[in-house]
Amino acid sequence: MARPSLDQLKDTAKGIRKDVLTMLSEAGSGHTSGSLSCIEIVVALYYYKLRYDPKNIKWPERDRFVLSKGHTCPTLYAVLARRGFFPCEALMTLRKRGSILQGHASLSTPGCEASTGSLGQGLSISDGMALSARMDFKDYRVYCLLGDGELDEGQVWEAAMTAAHYKIDNLCAIIDLNKQQIDGWTSDIKNLEPVKDKWLAFGWHVIEIDGHDFKQIMDALDKAEMIKGKPTVIIAHTVKGKGVSFIEKNAPGYHGTAVKKADLEKALKEIEDGLK
Repeated sequence: MARPSLDQLKDTAKGIRKDVLTMLSEAGSGHTSGSLSCIEIVVALYYYKLRYDPKNIKWPERDRFVLSKGHTCPTLYAVLARRGFFPCEALMTLRKRGSILQGHASLSTPGCEASTGSLGQGLSISDGMALSARMDFKDYRVYCLLGDGELDEGQVWEAAMTAAHYKIDNLCAIIDLNKQQIDGWTSDIKNLEPVKDKWLAFGWHVIEIDGHDFKQIMDALDKAEMIKGKPTVIIAHTVKGKGVSFIEKNAPGYHGTAVKKADLEKALKEIEDGLK
């Protein structure tokens, strides 16, 4: 697939950030800071790497994307809407009765590949999808986005061992490593370091990048496709609440809190101007 320009991707990410903040503010609840940290990763996947057809969402040859950190679904919803899976007007129905957009990722949303929210399960689901491709002689790839706080879950490491054991090389995990979770710094709650060494020890190929740098993300996704005989994990260093100063400063406080409508204008302006 031809690479979109970096300016195009940056403009798209800016629009997605505005969508996420606006829909969460309208809903009055939801997960803000973790949604903002993973935007460049999800945009790069849907605007550069994944094969899909929004007019044929069950196309058997499509690549699969599993949002294991399912509480950050506003980012996925905003991207799916902009890619034509459903009308953008639906974004303002987030978390409302009868909406196709639930508070955690759900199969009720067109284009969503798995219901997630109970943390730690997405990589197991992805293992199964990737093995299924091998058994069906399909060449699609599976991508799974996890949060670093989510790595506290033991099931993640069971799935990691499974993927390495079966040499699932059509699987790529991506870690949104913002170093914070709902209760504070991951280093204080359950220290993950050395993260890279853990994945290497579990038999994975490891790539480490800046998770807000589109060139590095696209390069990493390309390299992952070249790795044979083992799964690949991309450790993407990110900033929780990326793009809005008062959210970055209080990222755990905005883990499960929407921006108040009184603060929305300030947040949108910071995104438009480009927070330094």
